Amino acid sequence: MFHKYSSLILLTISIFALSCQENYIPKPRGYFRIGFPQKEYKAIDTLLPYRFEMPVYAEVLPDDTRNTQPYWINVSLTGMNAKLYISYHPVHNNLNQILEDSHELAYKHAIKADAIDEQVFINNEKKVYGIFYTIAGNAATPMQFYLTDSVHHYLRGALYFNNNPNKDSLAPVIDFLKPDIIHLIETFNWNELNKLN
Repeated sequence: MFHKYSSLILLTISIFALSCQENYIPKPRGYFRIGFPQKEYKAIDTLLPYRFEMPVYAEVLPDDTRNTQPYWINVSLTGMNAKLYISYHPVHNNLNQILEDSHELAYKHAIKADAIDEQVFINNEKKVYGIFYTIAGNAATPMQFYLTDSVHHYLRGALYFNNNPNKDSLAPVIDFLKPDIIHLIETFNWNELNKLN
């Protein structure tokens, strides 16, 4: 009889001991909290064939890459460790080829992308037409766009970060910058080329 109780006592003690153990669950990897500036915009004032409004925390720099062409600029977002590369091309009966090239540049990131969304922009009054690409996932560029007047002008923009793409750590910054790029597109205007030549 003692043997029966000793087994029951041993079982009770074992259950109690096991229930008191803490199960270790590793914490998920955390990222630094990022403080964002207030949204405020300023117009760029340059001798370019285009103009737009950009955030006050951005700076226009000349494009200094090896293959740079006239009217190419970079919009540096230093506090975000990002740069918006803007390239411009005059259209000479080659718009279809230029637009196809732009589409291919956006979709070459499909390998790393979780999804690619397209948003069409049409402003008949300003003669600004384009597509804004949002590229979700670990792609090198999370946002791209092109704008054209369908006759004379074509402009392309691509946002790049100065670090390896990581959708989890960059998500807050991408969400913060997306309205800025949309604001750039919505305030975009063409300047007269003949005033520049």
